[in-house]
Amino acid sequence: MIKALRGMKDVLFEESSKFTHFIEVASRVAKNYGFEYIETPLLEETNLFKRSVGESSDIVNKEMYQFIDKGKNDVCLRPEGTAGVVRAFIEKKLDRINTTNRFFYHGAMFRYERPQKGRLREFHQFGVESFGESNVYEDANVILMVNEIFSQLNIKFKLKLNSLGCPECMPEYRENLIKNLKSFEDKLCLDCQRRIEQNPIRVLDCKNKSCQELIKESPKLIDNLCQSCDSDFSKLKAILKSNDLDFEIDTHLVRGLDYYSKTAFEFVSDEIGAQSAIAGGGRYDRLIEFLDGRATPAVGFAIGIERILDLIKVDESSLNGIYFGALDENYLDLVFQKATQKRKDTKVFVEYSKKSLKAHLKGANKQKAKHCAVIGENEANESKIWVKNLEDSNEELIDFNSF
Repeated sequence: MIKALRGMKDVLFEESSKFTHFIEVASRVAKNYGFEYIETPLLEETNLFKRSVGESSDIVNKEMYQFIDKGKNDVCLRPEGTAGVVRAFIEKKLDRINTTNRFFYHGAMFRYERPQKGRLREFHQFGVESFGESNVYEDANVILMVNEIFSQLNIKFKLKLNSLGCPECMPEYRENLIKNLKSFEDKLCLDCQRRIEQNPIRVLDCKNKSCQELIKESPKLIDNLCQSCDSDFSKLKAILKSNDLDFEIDTHLVRGLDYYSKTAFEFVSDEIGAQSAIAGGGRYDRLIEFLDGRATPAVGFAIGIERILDLIKVDESSLNGIYFGALDENYLDLVFQKATQKRKDTKVFVEYSKKSLKAHLKGANKQKAKHCAVIGENEANESKIWVKNLEDSNEELIDFNSF
């Protein structure tokens, strides 16, 4: 028997209901915030992610589904969503237009890592990217959007904030951090030893407990911000407080990708086992330039959908839609015709086999339909449909035209 590949799974039944409910809620919120939907390809040039995500990231080093296609192109399945949206932004020459562009997306991503609960090799993200707005109010805007999505889904969280500085304050901090890390380099894990030269700030993000202990007293970037970054970070905190959104400062929060600068944030939950990130993002003002576009400020976030499915509650108890059936096979064409017309404004389930009224009512209950509609000989002769409301048990005959 052929099975789904390891780390990849089907989405159906209750999980499917939660999945589609999340997409509907998140998309509605994004549109309310002025974002438009964008769809990018699953397959991209490998170099796109090497140049954006960064050579020092685990994604590029260990996790990409990379191969040479029949045209001898080095390609990979997208491991994250931002780089593809940025590529589309530059390719469509939107970086040359002095305006703000706001996009949201959702879809499958692929990373070859060890499968575990909430972390699969094929997983789905919902994300937004905002291009062209450098004001810190836009940072607050996307953070408040995540808050609104989780609030509508009744998902509890903690918000963590940090600032990763800019090209003005990062170089001096980087030198101080490297000097500090080299003083105990031999005690760090192999990944951290490699990162010291490639991207030392990523050492602060290491999940290895022994590394976490070693770096407790390492210099904090938040204490070495330039005046501009410090002012923006203070303003961001004030905006979030004025909108009643609580947060905590996490000086080791650096995000997992190389392209972030200034604002970095994560929404974490302790309701899915150990405290885990369920959304994260930040500002990446240099990424468009790194990918040969014109320098453009940008900020965004991504939500891991599988991570939060267990936290989503969908009310399946309420009845909705219409169950439609025929008491005699001679009237199935009529039932099908009326059901098709009704589908223009409501959910309809059609039973194709003739059944007794009792059997149709049982079928309607199984489908959790609010109404059971039936046509038999008497109804057909009178051009009417027998309808029962399964919530209040009210029965009535409705004229074809009125139905």
